[in-house]
Amino acid sequence: MADVVMYTRKMCGFCTAAKKLLGDKGVAFREFDATFDFDLKQEMIAKSGRRTFPQIFIDETHVGGCDDLFALDKQGKLDEMLAS
Repeated sequence: MADVVMYTRKMCGFCTAAKKLLGDKGVAFREFDATFDFDLKQEMIAKSGRRTFPQIFIDETHVGGCDDLFALDKQGKLDEMLAS
């Protein structure tokens, strides 16, 4: 199973939706809550080039945010990435 990392923040509907999608697929992921952690947020921005939450990585590949994750699922590509 792939290594999935998600940078999140509290009270984020997009974060909740992305976590639910992965949870429904039975995917374990490491969550980094950057709500009150400036350094963690800076790390996320440096890795992804984006400032919005969530930012999701699968096996070191930057997937993007919630909409990107759902788009991959709709295209049938997410399961393939998660199986690697």
